[in-house]
Amino acid sequence: MERTTLDVTGMSCSGCEETVTDALEALAGVSSATANHETDEVRVEHGEETTVEGIRSTIEDAGYEADA
Repeated sequence: MERTTLDVTGMSCSGCEETVTDALEALAGVSSATANHETDEVRVEHGEETTVEGIRSTIEDAGYEADA
C-alpha cells in the first residue's frame, strides 16, 4: 500500500472535503482518502496501480486543484 499526500486548493468546508474524499474513494485502487480543508491537503492510501496523475485528475474533475 502506498500513501500519497497532495496540496488541494479550493476546499472551503467539510462538504468540499466529502466531495474530494468520495471522488477519490471511487477511484480504482484507492483504499482510503482523507481531505482536510483547513490544511488544504488530501492523503490517499492506494495500490501500485493508482498513479499520482490519476489522483490529481480525479481531484480536478471534482472541481478542485491539486499540486504534488
